[in-house]
Amino acid sequence: MSETGLEAYRFSISWSRLIPNGRGAVNPKGLEFNNNLINELVNHGIQVHVTLHHLDLPQILEDEYGGWLSLRIVEDFTAYADVCFREFGDRVASWTTMNEENIGVVASYDVALFLPARCSDPFGLTKCTTGDSGAEYIAAHNILMAHASVFSLYKEKYQPMQKGVVGINVFSH
Repeated sequence: MSETGLEAYRFSISWSRLIPNGRGAVNPKGLEFNNNLINELVNHGIQVHVTLHHLDLPQILEDEYGGWLSLRIVEDFTAYADVCFREFGDRVASWTTMNEENIGVVASYDVALFLPARCSDPFGLTKCTTGDSGAEYIAAHNILMAHASVFSLYKEKYQPMQKGVVGINVFSH
């Protein structure tokens, strides 16, 4: 990347790799992987931009309470973000909470293109067997609530300590 003159790189941290159970213990190998990547970028003068969620939700949270369909996700996503800010924030220039979640909600809960592939006929790209396209836009609400919680956490706990950090973005485009 540095040989091509790349000055910045945006990537997503895999929640499932970092915290396999969605909450609780951090996977040391996931931590090491992300630290190694970030350190290599920094060592080569490449500015680091991180997205916290890009269609990567630990399956256990989907199985336990429906993932983005439940407000319980707000607490778990905020705890995951807290780990990321604490462990990697000293080297990250900017954070994006969600990648194109407007597309993610439609594709996941209306037309079943992305996991968890929920929809109701006649909206799905295939024959839908699970979901309610008319009601599951609650996922969009819960995503916004999770973003607001993470934004507040960052602003109150981490931004004052990180001089020169650009900040946190609302959503990626």
